[in-house]
Amino acid sequence: MPAERFLGEPGRLDAVLTRLAGLSRADVQRAIASGRVTVDGVVRPKSFALLGGEVLEIEIDDEEPLQPEGPPVPVRFEDEHLLVIAKPPGLITHPTERRRSGTLVNRLLGMDVPLSSAGGPFRPGIVHRLDAGTSGLMIVAKTDEAHEALVAMFRRHDVDRRYLALVRGSVEHASFAVDAALGRHAARVVLDATGGRPAETRFEVRERPGSLTLLDAAPRTGRTHQIRVHLSSIGHPILGDRVYGGAGDDARRLGLTRPFLHSWRIAFTHPITGERIEREEPLPDDLASALAKARSANRAPARHRDLQP
Repeated sequence: MPAERFLGEPGRLDAVLTRLAGLSRADVQRAIASGRVTVDGVVRPKSFALLGGEVLEIEIDDEEPLQPEGPPVPVRFEDEHLLVIAKPPGLITHPTERRRSGTLVNRLLGMDVPLSSAGGPFRPGIVHRLDAGTSGLMIVAKTDEAHEALVAMFRRHDVDRRYLALVRGSVEHASFAVDAALGRHAARVVLDATGGRPAETRFEVRERPGSLTLLDAAPRTGRTHQIRVHLSSIGHPILGDRVYGGAGDDARRLGLTRPFLHSWRIAFTHPITGERIEREEPLPDDLASALAKARSANRAPARHRDLQP
């Protein structure tokens, strides 16, 4: 069972190792519980407080190799350093210790392209993530050099990412920002002003079909479920989002079976060649159909019933 080493950062052991190792928090906690994680050579509990600078070691259970799968995902840009791909909805980004198939990584392996190894055994090529229910553009690293440079670019906010989100209600302001720290509570992400990590998203109104609003969202940080939680926190959940309040009759009428959230634009300066890369991805059929229904419902004349004396 191979082991990976990391330099500790201040915080809880399980939270820090989740960030550093690129594993799910559940995977990290299982590794800690089974004694496969050490801090300076000593097994510690998941709540152990790191000061920073400790040597963290985790044994990775990779006895079952990742298998290539199909079909291939659409490629919007490719050179010898990186890819820009369009992720279909329904795919989680990378495998975990318990789930080794049905992920974007499996699809990438099936395309027989080189992928960086810097992200660890479960995250070849992965420098950022989209939720399983989110579709759209992502960057994938083919080399470790590109991987490390892209991770640094995301940390510096040098990658411009834009999402389309259809939300419940008529948003008051044409443009606004939500700056609210996020943390985990059980299986959900919540606002956490005391112990959460900083998170900021900027929004602009695209249109207002009836009692709904189509927003352009530009996250300044990359926290899990960030856009979804920020919008839910201001009373405008993304339609179709069962976790954060977006399910209901309005979502069902539009035929939504997932959150209306799509990564439609990504722009960045190539970290190796210096080329400016800008790509846009239209709404997939299910979201395009939902938006068309929302617009149609807004244009339909109201029906009135004559009052009988």
